[in-house]
Amino acid sequence: MVITEKAVPSTMTEQELLTADDLLRLHSEGVRGELIRGVLEGTETMPTGARHGKIVVRLSAALFAFVEPEQLGTLLSGDPGVRLEHDPDTVRAPDIAYFSTARMPIGADIPGFVEVAPDLVVEILSPSDSLRRVHDKARMWLSHGVSLVWVVHPDTRAIDVHRPGRAVVTFAGDDNLDGGDVLDGFACALAEIFGP
Repeated sequence: MVITEKAVPSTMTEQELLTADDLLRLHSEGVRGELIRGVLEGTETMPTGARHGKIVVRLSAALFAFVEPEQLGTLLSGDPGVRLEHDPDTVRAPDIAYFSTARMPIGADIPGFVEVAPDLVVEILSPSDSLRRVHDKARMWLSHGVSLVWVVHPDTRAIDVHRPGRAVVTFAGDDNLDGGDVLDGFACALAEIFGP
């Protein structure tokens, strides 16, 4: 969606920074995007498509099947907003986020944006994403305390794994994706994530 002058309140100038509350209000008006240090970004993105949606469902299902029985934490998907910075505000929207019970109590009812960084973030490249932009986003997640970021490449059926202080590792082909120290014991074949 492209923001037109009609979509942005006339009282807002280019110099004014938005807050997380402004972003919630704009979302209720149909404007989608993320907030980076008070600046609305990503409003030009198009719907992600069926392949992207299938990957979100498959990976969410695999993670849920691992996390839920042992009540290890909370799993969110569907671009939940996570507020990473205040004054000016930064709100990012991962495709999937996992929060251990140490970061978010199970059953926590959070009506707005989550105010704590996830343990694991999954970012799936969509047709409008550039590789550089998504890898920059992964680095931002890590700089705010996320321990593990998976960047999923639907076109090449590969997943880049980002961890703080380590080189990026790419899983492809017959590899099994693992949860490392964040989800010890989790493993999923890439074929299960990408499908036939």
